[in-house]
Amino acid sequence: MTAVIVREELLRAGSADIPAIFQYRTYADNGSLYNTPPVHAIYMMKLMLEWTARQGGIPELEKRNERKIGFLYEAIDAGDGFYRGIVEKPYRSMMNATWRMADEALEKRFVLESEREGFVGLAGHRSVGGLRASAYNAVPEAACKALAEFMNDFRRRCG
Repeated sequence: MTAVIVREELLRAGSADIPAIFQYRTYADNGSLYNTPPVHAIYMMKLMLEWTARQGGIPELEKRNERKIGFLYEAIDAGDGFYRGIVEKPYRSMMNATWRMADEALEKRFVLESEREGFVGLAGHRSVGGLRASAYNAVPEAACKALAEFMNDFRRRCG
């Protein structure tokens, strides 16, 4: 699902060589109903926008996400080098914290122990390895705090 907000003059400026179904002007001329709309995706978007409003809107979610990811980056950046952030600090994601450890064996142990504690999906992408924790909007603050506490405990026990 894609929601597009575009100035009227840009709608008319599109190339005529592009098939009609791929031109924003076609949808504007037909009240966004040129083809069968993706009703399920539209309904899901409605629910998400309502949920976002109930949470206090984007400004509140942004504050919450800064706190959540902050717990994780604080554990990663503890200063002893046990966890090493993959991305330079100014470019880090607010949704996905990524890090490495001294070796792959320690990373595998971290994943196994974290799974026993209820944390799932922390293994990084299969082609690059490492570890990754997602702090998407629906992830509760308590979950990020609990993961950071687990990371600190794991460092104490294995560092």
